Amino acid sequence: MKRIACLFVSAFFLAGGIAYAQGEMNAYTMSQTDLNGTARYLGMSGAFGALGGDISSMSTNPAGLGIYRSSEVVTTISLSSIKANTNWNGSKADESKTKFNFDNIAYVGYFPTGNDEGIVGWNIGLSYNRVKSFNRSYRMNGAQPFSVADYAADMAHGIPEKDLTLVSGKFDPYFDANNYWLSVLGYEAGFFKPNTSGGDTYHSAFGEPGSNGWGAYSPQNVDLLVNEKGSIGQYNISFATNISNRFFLGATVAITDMDYNLTTRYTEDFTVKDLLWLDNGLSTDGTGYAFNIGAIVRPVDFLRVGIAYNSPTWYKMTDYFHGSAQVVIDDVEGKVKETPDYQAGEYRFRTPDRWIFSVAGVGQNFLISADYELTNYKRMNLSDVDGYDMPQTDDIKGDFGMSGTLKVGAEYKVTPQFSVRAGTLWRTSPMKQHVKDGIAAINPKTGEYYINAVNVAGTIPNYTVDKGMNSYSVGVGYRFTPSFYADLACVYREYKEDAYAFPSTFNPDGSVVVKSDPASLKTKTTQVALTLGYKF
Repeated sequence: MKRIACLFVSAFFLAGGIAYAQGEMNAYTMSQTDLNGTARYLGMSGAFGALGGDISSMSTNPAGLGIYRSSEVVTTISLSSIKANTNWNGSKADESKTKFNFDNIAYVGYFPTGNDEGIVGWNIGLSYNRVKSFNRSYRMNGAQPFSVADYAADMAHGIPEKDLTLVSGKFDPYFDANNYWLSVLGYEAGFFKPNTSGGDTYHSAFGEPGSNGWGAYSPQNVDLLVNEKGSIGQYNISFATNISNRFFLGATVAITDMDYNLTTRYTEDFTVKDLLWLDNGLSTDGTGYAFNIGAIVRPVDFLRVGIAYNSPTWYKMTDYFHGSAQVVIDDVEGKVKETPDYQAGEYRFRTPDRWIFSVAGVGQNFLISADYELTNYKRMNLSDVDGYDMPQTDDIKGDFGMSGTLKVGAEYKVTPQFSVRAGTLWRTSPMKQHVKDGIAAINPKTGEYYINAVNVAGTIPNYTVDKGMNSYSVGVGYRFTPSFYADLACVYREYKEDAYAFPSTFNPDGSVVVKSDPASLKTKTTQVALTLGYKF
């Protein structure tokens, strides 16, 4: 049951802290990469799997380094404007950010053998590339029938009241592996109350008794502000070779550094005298390693075919988290309650692997290329330091599937010095239909419905559901001398999601207990990138 997974905090302790792992949606966020690289790569929407000759190949198909016939140093900077628009039951809100980025720096060395057949040359590449930016702010403002207090109360179902109560020096409910953290924080802050004193069923503290029992209020004004920042940087060491100018082989070893920071501010107003607020902060640091291998074949001069395998990234992760909450009922302020401010214990995270299939046509003054990437997000994995899978991994297998990405790009040389480029990219969501629809799914082991829509972790109930992404690119390039060149690209991306303030919950027969309405979220990013390069 997903309730068991959601209630899972950890069954083991580490040196003054408690182990804590991301929920399944956080794992998905950490697994994604952006379209990022040199301005030429961006201008053609990253369709370089069969083309090569660009340092961005190190992160996708390293066989592309074998195309080089000279050494090169290159660097890229960019300016991004990120705008997020939400529509929540007809109520619209906008947030925006502007961010300057240092995207990459790289060196490619070319070492010819002097042979016309066999191994014609060797290439080595060293690079830093920012493969993902988390920078974004979005706001949901509106109303819905149910409160986060209803959600926290239902997730506490079956837990005795005494197990939600802090007893100084004797019992800390946050260290009970059966407890869902938001229910503990919500109970301490006064979000909900037991139906009977000392019982194990609960109702929202916001409401009034009626002839049919407790009548919970619906929040009239709900506001959620989410701020994300950070990035994933990748350090690559690549090797490639050219065999008879027909076969190109390459491999990359990558070291990855992740830095992710999330803050949320959530408020609900019920009446002029009743409200609640919930603040959360999460910082995730991680280092990982991966490898890429690939090949490009040139059967005839105008055609290139490529294939590459990008391994998972194996991360060692650490979370730092903190939550706080407060209620006001009948104009009386409750005490501010906070979670333990601990550094979480280390855990392991494996991203999905990826296959890339590519084809390109190359003429005298033009080229056109297409890549298709296949990623199986079901292969994401969360485990403890000893390698034992965490329950969130079962949720990942049930809620995620395959994602496909199609990239198409073209370049035309107007003159020997001046080139123009364009491209487009489409990516499908890997989330299964029941996740996209926010409905209950059946547990194949029990035949009953899972009790909540998705698995979230800690005291952060909000999450987003991917609905797909597309982007469009244009670019230009100019070679000032045989050695020095500059490229400029502009990329427009639109990422569609549904944003939830908290998950819906269900009975074992699939009927709704707490219904959470999604907001339509569109994140529109305009990125302008400049690359400077020198060949020698």
